[in-house]
Amino acid sequence: MSVFRELFAEIFRRREIAAVVEVGVEFGQVSSVYADLGATVHCVEPSPADDLRAFLAADPRLNLVEGLSPAVLDELPAADLYVLDGDHNYAVVRAELAWIMKNAPDAVVVLHDVLWPCGRRDFYYRPSPLPPGDVHPSTDDGPTVWHDEVTPAGFVGHDAFSAARHAGGERNGVLTAVEDALAEADGWRFEIVPAVFGFGVLIREAAPAAGEIFDALRPLTSSHLLATLENNRIALYTRILQLQYEAEARTADATEMAETIGSQQREIEGLRAELARAKAEIVKGRHQLQGLRDETARPVVPPVKDEELGAAVSHLGRALSARIRKSSGPAR
Repeated sequence: MSVFRELFAEIFRRREIAAVVEVGVEFGQVSSVYADLGATVHCVEPSPADDLRAFLAADPRLNLVEGLSPAVLDELPAADLYVLDGDHNYAVVRAELAWIMKNAPDAVVVLHDVLWPCGRRDFYYRPSPLPPGDVHPSTDDGPTVWHDEVTPAGFVGHDAFSAARHAGGERNGVLTAVEDALAEADGWRFEIVPAVFGFGVLIREAAPAAGEIFDALRPLTSSHLLATLENNRIALYTRILQLQYEAEARTADATEMAETIGSQQREIEGLRAELARAKAEIVKGRHQLQGLRDETARPVVPPVKDEELGAAVSHLGRALSARIRKSSGPAR
């Protein structure tokens, strides 16, 4: 929203804006824009982060209001300018407009995100405070330009918000809420600056400086060139989202492949170690087998008993004595 500073400056130049109610604060930088232009700002945020609290507390012109819109609007004084950039769905925006049209009919109302993707499709913050009857079937996937279907490569909320599964139809989208509000209230005028998802301005025609404000914005609200540039920007933006998704998917695939390769390498190393142990066992077994073969190849001499050995010696002695006697007989 900070890119719209010059548009807010046009509004402030043509209309006294003393008090601003900003629904949906985000980081607080845009809140300072309204304060710098001369207004006291009531910053409506249901769950402000600590850094937002600190940022708003440091500037006395900015007043944090914790609560859900539109219920919290009853607690605030009527403002000169309402900036609606909170829940981007039909039920909330329709209720906010009904409250403003009834309680602050002379206020200027600025609505962000009246074009793609929120113009004809509800988005729901998590957790959503809406009753089930106000919520379309939703998905974590997101839209992509020129297509009704949703995709994980589209405009996704990353657990911060979900999107209606289908675009269009009754009670669906921010722009549809504005159109239905206009259909039920006479004398109001609505124009869109077709840039950065759509900057909508809603003012009762009889309100102070209504005509002057719309005249100042006419070069932008009637610019076909600006609308074409916005369409091209959205096409490029959604293409970038798709490329980011594909890059993340490739990174995830590469990580999974690296983990698989690492696991397989560890398995191969384990198998190699097991194979080395098996080879060592085989070598050891071969050595043992060779030892057994060598042992069985030696000649086996049966043991000789003592008495058999003695008899053999006696026999050998007698045979030797007989040979000696024969050799030493009388000479011829």
